[in-house]
Amino acid sequence: MSLENVKIGIAFTGSFCTYNSVFPELEKLADKGAYIQTIFSNTSQSIDSRFGEARNFLERAKDITGNDPILTIEDAEPIGPKALLDILVILPCTGNTLAKLSHGITDSPVLMAAKAHLRNDRPLVLSLSTNDALGMNLKNIGLVLNVKNIYFVPFGQDDPIKKPNSMIAHTSLLVPTLEQALHGKQLQPVIQSPF
Repeated sequence: MSLENVKIGIAFTGSFCTYNSVFPELEKLADKGAYIQTIFSNTSQSIDSRFGEARNFLERAKDITGNDPILTIEDAEPIGPKALLDILVILPCTGNTLAKLSHGITDSPVLMAAKAHLRNDRPLVLSLSTNDALGMNLKNIGLVLNVKNIYFVPFGQDDPIKKPNSMIAHTSLLVPTLEQALHGKQLQPVIQSPF
């Protein structure tokens, strides 16, 4: 399936350690001719970390997509009533974001984008990055696995010895995940071998 002219939302949350694998995927989508609208959580747009400065991430997203990122709840809300996206990806999706999403909490631009988008009966894809996927967040993974129109980029344990509860998405599978989700299917297997 071609992603040319498909309207894709990419919502960034605060798992900064994954950004090195996220931005190349953003570039791939742009190269395929997709229309890309980024959305940044409050954390991802404001915190500088050892992985980079927030302003540089915002600038890089704009350079790749040609669009200003959405940075407020107010600006994310029209995604629903105006049906602005064909598909939305939370990339990366932290455990905090997953927990709030699974309980209907809408307190950031990313969560508002997700809520607004889901009302249109369109696919939402989660690209997990959480240190407690097999701990406190396991129940939240189970909850959203059973929600209509929510799909996962296949994920696995990234360091079973040092971080046995941690799981992260195989971001290299983003494009095939999107292609399947646009047809109402989950790319399988959802759980894949460790990195």
